[in-house]
Amino acid sequence: MRPLAFIASPAAVRAGRLDKLIYIAIAAIASLLTLLAIYLIPEPRVLRSIVPHRFDSSDPQFARTLSSFSQAQMFRTNAVQTLVNGDEIFPSMLQAIRRAHSTIDMETYIYWSGDVGHGFATALAAKAMEGVEVRVLVDWVGSFPFDEDLIHIMTNAGVTFERYRPVHWYTIDRVNNRTHRRLLIVDGRVAFTGGVGIADNWRGDARSPDEWRDTHYRIEGPAVSAFQSAFAQNWLETTGETLQGDRFYPPPVPAGALDAQLILSSQPNGSADMELMMLAAMAAAHDHLRIGMAYFVPDDIALQQILEVRKRGVLVDVIVPNSLTDVPLTRKASRYFWGTLLKAGVRIFEFQPTMYHPKLLIVDDAWASFGSANLDERSLRLNDEAMMNVYGKDFARTQIDLFDQDLRRSRQISLEEWQARPLRDRITDWFAAWLRSQL
Repeated sequence: MRPLAFIASPAAVRAGRLDKLIYIAIAAIASLLTLLAIYLIPEPRVLRSIVPHRFDSSDPQFARTLSSFSQAQMFRTNAVQTLVNGDEIFPSMLQAIRRAHSTIDMETYIYWSGDVGHGFATALAAKAMEGVEVRVLVDWVGSFPFDEDLIHIMTNAGVTFERYRPVHWYTIDRVNNRTHRRLLIVDGRVAFTGGVGIADNWRGDARSPDEWRDTHYRIEGPAVSAFQSAFAQNWLETTGETLQGDRFYPPPVPAGALDAQLILSSQPNGSADMELMMLAAMAAAHDHLRIGMAYFVPDDIALQQILEVRKRGVLVDVIVPNSLTDVPLTRKASRYFWGTLLKAGVRIFEFQPTMYHPKLLIVDDAWASFGSANLDERSLRLNDEAMMNVYGKDFARTQIDLFDQDLRRSRQISLEEWQARPLRDRITDWFAAWLRSQL
């Protein structure tokens, strides 16, 4: 018998197994990074250049062009009530819920545990027990974790509760596309939208860091049908149920004198409507552009658009959160680009008392836009968003007055202060800016 040329020792066998495990781990990590690259990087930009200035915001061509750009119907004879901070926002929403007769549809990115969440859960449950059809759609990511007791309060009473795009292995391609909309529609007659979430953070009147600053809006009139349609689209995707009939779309009834349109963005199919609307609105500015944003991280095209506005001599004021922001990384990414804006004469203010959470764009004294979208890439390229445009000097003046009130509670940032940032801040700002497509 010929002797064995080699007999592997136990140590060699263990080393070989360890090498295989290492190779498998490396392959798994590489696969995960590949998936992240595929699913987290946004689609290529549709917009590659700024919108040129052709007319002012007061020109009738502005409204017609914006409607064409965004494919959003213009609705006449609407009424819009501005609700400032939780002390006004939550009572108005709950009152509308308690007065519901046939349907309540709510879609929100944030629904957290706490007194506010419990108050809405019990109010919605009470209406469901009265026979009102109640549907609640919350984003899986934005409302995670969610107190199961609140869900049981609603579902046990007959509320249909669903999570938007829950994460499973077979939905990984949509994990980064969330609904960031804030919609409440009651009887197809009253709608609410704005920046507020269903959480205790929004209680109070922005008097301290525990009471966030935000604005919400109550809408009546023909435009409410657009809000109902927006909810119906995401509800159909989630449940397969089609919402139709007079319970959801009653005959329109005039409620005021405002012209309005609802702009939607929806992913992952891609939509440049929201960003195009914002850029076109900036392009129409003649005297004064006001921007109030919880998360202000414009992409290169939006930055160029703002600079073009300043080049024409238009005043540009921007209000953003200070260090009390709930997402410090976003503030850092935003701050990286301030130098270019400050050198051009853009005035940047940090709101001081608490977290600043509105999403507001005001052009001259003629037009205002509000809703859920921030001026950042996540809102304009990844999330489902909704913004309402309102035309008219009277309404614009109410928003300007509110903006000015916030300015008085804000601190202006100078170019010298920005340039004097510590080296540590400069490095972290630069790093955060590289992540802006996800912020």
